[in-house]
Amino acid sequence: MQPYRAFWSCASGLLCTDADLREVPSEALVLRNLLYVYPQSLNFANRQGSARNITVKVQFMYGEDPSNAMPVIFGKSSCPEFSKEAYTAVVYHNRYFISKDLEHEIVKHTAYIDDSAEGLVSAQDPYLDKFFALVHALDEHMFPVRIGDMRIMENNLENELKSSISALNSSQLEPVVRFLHLLLDKLILLVVRPPVIAGQIVNLGQASFEAMASIINRLHKNLDGNQDQHGRNSLLASYIYYVFRLPNTYPNSPSPGPGGLGGSVHYATMARSAVRPASLNLNRSRSLSNSNPDISGTPTSPDDEVRSIIGSKLFHEELALQWVVCSGSVREAALQQAWFFFELMVKSMVHHLYFADKLDASRKNRFPERFMDDVTALVSTIAGDIVSRFQKDTEMVERLNTSLAFFLNDLLSIMDRGFVFVLIKTCYKQVSSKLYSLTNPSNLASLRLDFLRIICSHEHYVTLNLPCSLLTPPASPSPSVSSATSQSSGFSTNVQDQKIANMFELSVPFRQQHYLAGLVLTELAVILDPDAEGLFGLHKKVINMVHNLLSSHDSDPRYADPQVKARVAMLYLPLIGVIMETVPQLYDFTGLISEQRGLVSVYGWVLHREVEGERQGEQITFVFVVSVSLELQSGRQHSTFSTESSRSLLICLLWVLKNADESVLQKWFTDLSVLQLNRLLDLLYLCVSCFEYKGKKVFERMNSLTFKKSKDMRAKLEEAILGSIGARQEMVRRSRGQLERSPSGSAFGSQENLRWRKDMTHWRQNTEKLDKSRAEIEHEALIDGNLATEANLIILDTLEIVVQTVSVTESKESILGGVLKVLLHSMACNQSALYLQHCFATQRALVSKFPELLFEEETEQCADLCLRLLRHCSSSISTIRSHASASLYLLMRQNFEIGNNFARVKMQVTMSLSSLVGTSQNFNEEFLRRSLKTILTYAEEDLELRETTFPDQVQDLVFNLHMILSDTVKMKEHQEDPEMLIDLMYRIAKGYQNSPDLRLTWLQNMAGKHSERSNHAESAQCLVHSAALVAEYLSMLEDRKYLPVGCVTFQNISSNVLEESAVSDDVVSPDEEGICSGKYFTEAGLVGLLEQAAASFSMAGMYEAVNEVYKVLIPIHEANRDAKKLSTIHGKLQEAFSKIVHQDGKRMFGTYFRVGFYGTKFGDLDEQEFVYKEPAITKLAEISHRLEGFYGERFGEDVLEVIKDSNPVDKCKLDPNKAYIQITYVEPYFDTYEMKDRITYFDKNYNLRRFMYCTPFTLDGRAHGELHEQFKRKTILTTSHAFPYIKTRINVIHKEEIILTPIEVAIEDMQKKTQELAFATHQDPADPKMLQMVLQGSVGTTVNQGPLEVAQVFLSEIPNDPKLFRHHNKLRLCFKDFTKRCEDALRKNKSLIGPDQKEYQRELERNYHRLKEALQPLINRKIPQLYKAVLPVTCHRDSFSRMSLRKMDI
Repeated sequence: MQPYRAFWSCASGLLCTDADLREVPSEALVLRNLLYVYPQSLNFANRQGSARNITVKVQFMYGEDPSNAMPVIFGKSSCPEFSKEAYTAVVYHNRYFISKDLEHEIVKHTAYIDDSAEGLVSAQDPYLDKFFALVHALDEHMFPVRIGDMRIMENNLENELKSSISALNSSQLEPVVRFLHLLLDKLILLVVRPPVIAGQIVNLGQASFEAMASIINRLHKNLDGNQDQHGRNSLLASYIYYVFRLPNTYPNSPSPGPGGLGGSVHYATMARSAVRPASLNLNRSRSLSNSNPDISGTPTSPDDEVRSIIGSKLFHEELALQWVVCSGSVREAALQQAWFFFELMVKSMVHHLYFADKLDASRKNRFPERFMDDVTALVSTIAGDIVSRFQKDTEMVERLNTSLAFFLNDLLSIMDRGFVFVLIKTCYKQVSSKLYSLTNPSNLASLRLDFLRIICSHEHYVTLNLPCSLLTPPASPSPSVSSATSQSSGFSTNVQDQKIANMFELSVPFRQQHYLAGLVLTELAVILDPDAEGLFGLHKKVINMVHNLLSSHDSDPRYADPQVKARVAMLYLPLIGVIMETVPQLYDFTGLISEQRGLVSVYGWVLHREVEGERQGEQITFVFVVSVSLELQSGRQHSTFSTESSRSLLICLLWVLKNADESVLQKWFTDLSVLQLNRLLDLLYLCVSCFEYKGKKVFERMNSLTFKKSKDMRAKLEEAILGSIGARQEMVRRSRGQLERSPSGSAFGSQENLRWRKDMTHWRQNTEKLDKSRAEIEHEALIDGNLATEANLIILDTLEIVVQTVSVTESKESILGGVLKVLLHSMACNQSALYLQHCFATQRALVSKFPELLFEEETEQCADLCLRLLRHCSSSISTIRSHASASLYLLMRQNFEIGNNFARVKMQVTMSLSSLVGTSQNFNEEFLRRSLKTILTYAEEDLELRETTFPDQVQDLVFNLHMILSDTVKMKEHQEDPEMLIDLMYRIAKGYQNSPDLRLTWLQNMAGKHSERSNHAESAQCLVHSAALVAEYLSMLEDRKYLPVGCVTFQNISSNVLEESAVSDDVVSPDEEGICSGKYFTEAGLVGLLEQAAASFSMAGMYEAVNEVYKVLIPIHEANRDAKKLSTIHGKLQEAFSKIVHQDGKRMFGTYFRVGFYGTKFGDLDEQEFVYKEPAITKLAEISHRLEGFYGERFGEDVLEVIKDSNPVDKCKLDPNKAYIQITYVEPYFDTYEMKDRITYFDKNYNLRRFMYCTPFTLDGRAHGELHEQFKRKTILTTSHAFPYIKTRINVIHKEEIILTPIEVAIEDMQKKTQELAFATHQDPADPKMLQMVLQGSVGTTVNQGPLEVAQVFLSEIPNDPKLFRHHNKLRLCFKDFTKRCEDALRKNKSLIGPDQKEYQRELERNYHRLKEALQPLINRKIPQLYKAVLPVTCHRDSFSRMSLRKMDI
């Protein structure tokens, strides 16, 4: 019995001994104790007869008694799990071959076959049994060979061996899997060591290679569930990694392979002959080259024959040759599993170098030329297969492309690098030539990207690129077999040998010296080219490749030294130019940040900053982490990059700018044109927006959205699996998705068409936690903040380099303006205190060195700078306030030193504060007051300017700012009262009537507030007033015929706009310093305001006003010959008029209410009446509830009281300790002469100044009474301005009352009924329900106080009072008209009804006739006095005899 020994089990199910532990990851090992049992000798001394047909019984005993057998032997499938005994199978008529069932594993494991006993094992498959038997016979040189009933002699052994190799493909899969390692070892042995049969060397290389290819391909197809992400079968991969070893290099030395593959360890068995010729042992022979099977001379003995073939090709040489020369199905099988043969070849090459002590040899001398020729031919043919078959065999080509790339990656470590580069170039040439002829090259280009990405993942990628430095990096943290030599071959060229221009361009010298980096950057430039057709879907892929390369460089400790990292960054200097060309395609992060349209959580790196005193002493380390993104769907153009791709590209840009040598950048900036530098500044501007800190709330909101999206996706997946979506619909949906999808991730996207994929579904659902904890969210927010700080510091460093570069050039003004723009934008974004300190220092230096930049050239940026500084002056962080105060003071000082006056800064600061308090929600008044005090202290202690007027001017400015802040306090008090807030802003704007800049600022603040509350009409009015104000002052500056002539031009838009006229005596001149210096007081500013106004009118549904605005705009664009703008305007006009037509009868504007305030608690509002404009269809109860709730909360519910009626309020009867509100619904009121001009619905709801409400009453004080005693009071209100205005409530300045007598009330009611009937009758399209409802109310018998009762009350008798004669007659005529309308309505209804309503129609007609008969005597009675002649008639009606009114000559 063989004693038990300890084995280790790895994750792949393989077993290994302690000698192999160093190659297996520790976490994949489990210790098992295994016992192997097999007989070493049998004694047949006591047995008579033939020793054939033997079986062996095996038991594990714990005592001498037969019952002491232990149940620790694994049972068979149909038996109990463990048994006490096992029997070997009887192999009939065979003396020496023992079945494999002899071996059993003890303690929970499947039987493990020891290779030392391989010849004694039966595979229980006839094809495998025959192959192993023949190989064993060759090994032991025992002839003849008996296999079952067949007896094979030595002279027939060659044919049988070849046929058995060919027949291996017919064997069962399970035995092949169980004996795979042994099978592959024997086939490899036959390839490199041809057996000697009958004194002749038999060439079995081709047959063995074909068998290997067939078996491996078969395993891959049948074990498709056991593959990694690259499509490699884990069983085959484990064979290469753990089992495969080169056969013995020397005849008598043991093989380094497991189990002594081909080794000299043998166990004595009953069948082994002691007299066999050792020189013919297969295991002791040397390989014969299949490429040169002929051997000169005739060997005299087997030993001479073996010695004659020593030094022939090794396994990798034979494998390369066989692969090159194979064809047909064998070649196809090898291509299908190319990865296996490539990895086998590489391991064979490495072992050969190791055992032959060639690792230190020159790379050019490591392998013979014939082998390198074979590799070249192999790579070339496989590249040709990829190019020719990528459209047909997509999945196979994708695997083949990946395998080839990994193979070349491995060759870079063991072969001559120049030779491997030639191989890469060969592949590239074949792919490139094909790409030029394709109309849709994206799939092939994607394959080339995958190929390049794998090549560039080499651990010595940087060294392979010769990064132009004499510096040698430290040793690799995980060196390969070639680490030592690879470090000495790079970093050898001096940077001074290159021209600056070549370093920043993808020039031929650059691509020659930095070969792989040149390929990467060329791919990036080609794919990102906007003119490249069919490559849009590869943007993300190529950007990620560059991003991942930079990530690996940044985290590599070999390149941690700043000088070394600068040389690495030098490999990517052309990246800056490539990204500069893509500026129009990058995602517009400025809109994303300013409008908060979406949530993006993409991190390029985690940053750790150790602040050590001054900035120059800070150490910064980048650690790249996996990017996570929530991609937003936006309706941008097809050519625009996604947010994630744009962000990754900008991260790469910043990495290069940070690590590149500053002097090199400065020299390059000197060579750039103004246009190129401005484009670089545009990139930096975009970077500021892209990496702005978003805060924890954004991440929390993003987390909730991600979780919701994951639940939605899970529901869709369950719906598809459970079958609620039909198969046909699912097929159509997926086919459409395939047509619309672009190849972005995978080369072909074929995996996306699978309905279910195990590696993409269940394991991800188990491992990905979508709902993040608070700690994770805070960590992400911290990362985002650190990233924002570092990105902006890099931008700041680059800006300083640009300033140093251009400060001595002639075109510095335009460049410095762009620098200041980026700087101001960064100050406007959310920034850390650390960055802001450095930013303020840079800003002060820039303004100090180039003061004319702000005070002469970039006047708009002066205003922006003042606004940014004031915003930071109100910061809650003291250091930020200190720096901002210092910057603001120095700005004033420099402006004063230029002209002994700082009127411009004074005006801009005042405007900025007005804008800040009007728009900022987080504005802190107390902190700003502290900063103003600091500025005042600076002025008082400034010794140089103490004797000038500067301190007094600063004091005046600070006083004005304090006054604005006081208004701010009031605004904060009324923050929850929108009407009062707008009134206060209106009052402030009114106070700046003589300061156009400030008034314009407050008008825009009001427009912003209205937009927040969706009051688009009022927002548009604010913009129209702003435009009128600008036009008024532009007309003073210059006389241009196409510009509006002041406010008068805008009268058709609003009658209120005349209040912007600059006609008072104290109006300032626009020529004064600091007056009208804002960006809006220009022609472009006027156009911008009008375009905003048109957009707001359109959102309000007031399309007629849009037309009036464009009437002002069109002449300006016509004068400028701007056809594009004119085309846009006319398109919008067409859209506006189309909406007027389509929405006819469906448009609704505001609803109006009179609101009166009574009581001292209202302060200034006491006894004030307003007309409120509310959204359309606002009910009285709604506004009543809103105002009652607001003022009830403010004063107390027991203090506030709502007056329910609309009667005049007598204040003497009110409780002085209470607050009263009276709310009444009012309607627009028009005189009769106005109605001829107010035709459309818009006309009747625009430019409204007069409103009316009615109050019913009786003389005895009741609200309602009998018809003959019912009076009505009409109250007409006139407001100070017309609606819509820049406010939603306007003061009532005039009130007029009209009392209607009962008969006048009746006349008005009958006129109203008649109008309703006419409208219902002539409505188009007809509405039968409405018509019948109106008819029922008119002729129905059950109507109280209906038409008949009105007629009976007022028309039954002629009034005694002559003053009522005309009213009586008017009512009589109203009834005549009414009966005529009833008749028309009945006729119309008869034409509309169906058969089921004929009886209803007859009932209506009967009622009508009864009503008409009752009314007939009443309406036919005339009052004679009304028909008396005014003058007595003295003659007949004769036109010739009566006086003519014509003028006569005298």
